[in-house]
Amino acid sequence: MSRIGKAPIDLPQGVEVNLDEKKAVVTVKGPKGELTRAIHPGFNFEIKDGTLELFRPSEQQRHKALHGLYRSLINNMVVGVSEGFVKELELHGVGYRASNKGNLLELALGYSHPIMFYIPDEVQLETIAEKGKPPTIVLKSIDKELIGQISAKIRSFRKPEPYKGKGIRFKGEEIRRKAGKVAGA
Repeated sequence: MSRIGKAPIDLPQGVEVNLDEKKAVVTVKGPKGELTRAIHPGFNFEIKDGTLELFRPSEQQRHKALHGLYRSLINNMVVGVSEGFVKELELHGVGYRASNKGNLLELALGYSHPIMFYIPDEVQLETIAEKGKPPTIVLKSIDKELIGQISAKIRSFRKPEPYKGKGIRFKGEEIRRKAGKVAGA
């Protein structure tokens, strides 16, 4: 029994959900944009009183497994087109900098060369450098999957290390610190 799959999805004002049964594609339109996703054929949904319920075609194990997945993906699409998603990354380390020209992100992370990373057009990029605070990269998008992949890729350029805490981390992320070598007598 998929508890997540049976949970209804609340549809905010101005959000439309359509299913093309021939192609098995779900389209969600809202005030911030439009998202589409291919789903397994046979899954259907019903809209009643501003809520959406997803139904699986059978009680097979694979349909049960996909039921909760598709419900979560459609819910993320609804939240994305109505509110949007924001990810913030902080650069901790001496001399670490971030700047952008349009969607081209330039990072100085202590390597011998700057890292240039192009952000897709579906994601809005902003860099903030305030005195006394670590440089911050702000990513905004309606697609949760895309913004998660991009922020994970940026974080992978210099993962936070446990000894000094240097690296790129998500805002509010706690790094478990380790004690270094102790001089023995």
